[in-house]
Amino acid sequence: MKQGDLIYEGKAKQIYVTDDASQVLMIYKDDATAFDGTKKGTIKNKGIVNNRVSCLLFKYLEKHGVETHLLEQIDERKVLVKKLSIIPVEVVVRNIVAGSLAGRLGKEEGTVLSGPIIEFYYKNDELHDPLINEYHARVMSWASQEQLSEVQVQALKINDLLKIFFDQIGIILVDFKLEFGVFEGRILLGDEISPDTCRLWDKESFEKLDKDRFRRDLGKEEEAYQEVVRRIEAAF
Repeated sequence: MKQGDLIYEGKAKQIYVTDDASQVLMIYKDDATAFDGTKKGTIKNKGIVNNRVSCLLFKYLEKHGVETHLLEQIDERKVLVKKLSIIPVEVVVRNIVAGSLAGRLGKEEGTVLSGPIIEFYYKNDELHDPLINEYHARVMSWASQEQLSEVQVQALKINDLLKIFFDQIGIILVDFKLEFGVFEGRILLGDEISPDTCRLWDKESFEKLDKDRFRRDLGKEEEAYQEVVRRIEAAF
């Protein structure tokens, strides 16, 4: 695998071409952003933790029948993945009221939902990833009805699997974001699953173990991320 030109740089990762047109190289960064990029900083070794956590969770999901873009973790920060045609609709699964949901619905953070809620957001930084519904996605040609149905089925399956896994290591899966893409006609899970993209609370103390520590100036971000990867690695 030969690393080529940089083709995309986001808030948390860089994407490079490789000598195989069907594969790209993702490199995780330590940059941390919140509130649509208006708050910026760094969390020491965040990229290393997120790469490790995401690779382990993707392997766990693959083992249980969820097809992902993961090919191989190259080193601490680099991972080789299948090159997806990304569906520009982010899928958020919520099990407990937190974050924007609390404000939008006037519910107290920490309220346990009777079942998972799925939300769609249009993946567009300039528009601040607005909340959308299936009609928006279809009419604007961001996703077909078939794709929307498929990602919802996959998202609920992933939620069930991750809730079980995290519960076993003493963590509550509050909510999380997923991204999907098309590869050779199939819809695959892409991007990452990490403390950047999930809300994770300690099962006993309800201490936040995710990027909310950065968003809310709670401090000890590095320690929280390291605790998550420590527990996940101990389970493998």
